[in-house]
Amino acid sequence: MNAPLPGFTETAFEHEGVTKRVFRRGTGPGVVIMHELPGLIPADAALGLRVADAGYTVFMPSLMGTPGRPESLLYQLEGVARLCVSREFNGLATRRRSPITDWLRALCRSVHAELGGRGVGAIGLCLTGNFALALMIDPVIAAPVLGEPAIPVPFTCAQRGALQLSDAELGAVKERVAAGTPVLGLRFTGDRMCPRERFDRLSAELGDGFERIDIDSSAGNVHGIPTSAHSVLTRDLVDREGHPTREALDRVLAFLHERLVDSRD
Repeated sequence: MNAPLPGFTETAFEHEGVTKRVFRRGTGPGVVIMHELPGLIPADAALGLRVADAGYTVFMPSLMGTPGRPESLLYQLEGVARLCVSREFNGLATRRRSPITDWLRALCRSVHAELGGRGVGAIGLCLTGNFALALMIDPVIAAPVLGEPAIPVPFTCAQRGALQLSDAELGAVKERVAAGTPVLGLRFTGDRMCPRERFDRLSAELGDGFERIDIDSSAGNVHGIPTSAHSVLTRDLVDREGHPTREALDRVLAFLHERLVDSRD
């Protein structure tokens, strides 16, 4: 039987009775990459390979779905259905974080305990995009990256600008940013799942501590990016020098280096 994610070593991590599969590759500082809907698809694994090959130890937990299963419309619909009923993800909550972030914080602490260094990188994608904010409550997170954060699902005006954090948790994030831990965020301008209001809220709350990359996906944009584009670093990545998605990926890698490797303060 073929391995679910070729090039990765499969392990398991348990916290408070919850055990999930984790896929690992590389050497160097630790980076936890959290997958998008509907699960740990090949496009997400490709991102993990790219980050690992850039000099990091990548950990990719499988939070839902079947690792390595190719994407399809049916698989997407199954993922949406799981998200809607999942108590782990709180897909509609505006001021409560997802409980799964407790398990993820424990994973990040374990990674840092093993590898040491300046801290751990955390890259969230789509449904896990805002998780990097929730993980910042733990001081081991040194390089949080928000890839098109899509929950809470933006059905209402309140949800469009929501960050899925309580007031106390948002306060803790702001304290960490003020103390010198910046946040990087990526989205397409036409993305309805990650609306402009969400990044505007982050800019208002975090000020210069939030570095935002808004990639033009309006009709007729010069790079031909479809208006439906959503996944900056995975499905919609155009790995060509000079393309804005490639530049966004390069910025993520540079951000990880600045926060996890570069010793200059």
